[in-house]
Amino acid sequence: MRGSLAVAAALGSATVPGSVKAAAPRFKVLDTKIISQQPPYYHGWPTLARRRNGELWLVWSGGREAHVCPFGQVCAMTSLDNGATWTWPRVLLDGALDDRDAGVTETAQGSLLVTTFTSLAYVAGFEQAEKGGSWPAEKLARWRAIHHRLGAEARERELGQWMLRSTDGGVTWSARYDCTVNSPHGPIQLRDGRVLYPGKELWTGGRRVGVCVSGDDGQTWKWLAEIPIRKGDSAEEYHELHAVECTNGTVVVHIRNENKANFGETLQTESTDGGMTWSEPHSIGVWGLPSHLLRLRDGRLLMSYGHRRPPLGNQARLSEDNGKTWSEAMILSGDGASGDLGYPSSAQLSDGSLMTIWYEVIRGQSQAVLRQARWTLE
Repeated sequence: MRGSLAVAAALGSATVPGSVKAAAPRFKVLDTKIISQQPPYYHGWPTLARRRNGELWLVWSGGREAHVCPFGQVCAMTSLDNGATWTWPRVLLDGALDDRDAGVTETAQGSLLVTTFTSLAYVAGFEQAEKGGSWPAEKLARWRAIHHRLGAEARERELGQWMLRSTDGGVTWSARYDCTVNSPHGPIQLRDGRVLYPGKELWTGGRRVGVCVSGDDGQTWKWLAEIPIRKGDSAEEYHELHAVECTNGTVVVHIRNENKANFGETLQTESTDGGMTWSEPHSIGVWGLPSHLLRLRDGRLLMSYGHRRPPLGNQARLSEDNGKTWSEAMILSGDGASGDLGYPSSAQLSDGSLMTIWYEVIRGQSQAVLRQARWTLE
């Protein structure tokens, strides 16, 4: 036993919030398929959302040459038939830098909010290639051309965490605007009308980990509260948060943990006052990251996450008690070729079945694809 499981054992019959307790539910994967339509490109870090009208929205970082490169764009496609077919990809944002992980959510007013962040992570590899001369001339010229679209100071000013907003079902979009924090799968709608965004200050402020809130349908954001740092941890190693509001009003947030204690596991924190205060993050005994959270129509919580060690793939777990305990893993895919996969997100379809979509570099290919699984709980 490890993490919170060991604590639970020490406490006898007491239940540690977020511990693994129940057996894996019975489930069935109905079909799995590749849905990306542009083989030359690397597709990364998608988010799936189902609108109230049944339309599925999928956003990701597309137009890429590799996991780290300067070409990333925020792309999207939609489905009106529960994922049987998808529209041709559309570019929502193509900034001067690398536009990475994309999130999407629908607000109570029907607006669509799409999130991303800009990055200069590619620069180190590019500069090394310029000095070392190991790249083909064509590739080096291509990277040089995009890198020098801006000067050094302008590139630094372009770093940020961004949001796009559409009020007409995705036909038109606002210019990008700052939303204070970032996390891969974006904000969630609360039942009191506010939109809550747990995340991290990537390039601004004190690089805090916490939650922001919007009271005007995602148009503007204000800092609400920091999430406490567990004793012995550092905020620098908390990443990629996502939230869900339980039927009892508790808000559960999952955190990608890269501190020494429970490295590579998912941490959990809870708020019972609408996000004003948060419990100290604690391990839930689940190795894998990052987590996407969804409340099912029957009130149960679903977490889906990437699993970058055998079995390589994507897994999901259920909670029947508002996140106090989680089931053992349901393996949605376990045939991965490498650790370059994951970031799954899930949606519940009109017939009650589930859809989970992730990115993955599959065997025999160099570029990552988008892969979709449709499955049911039995």
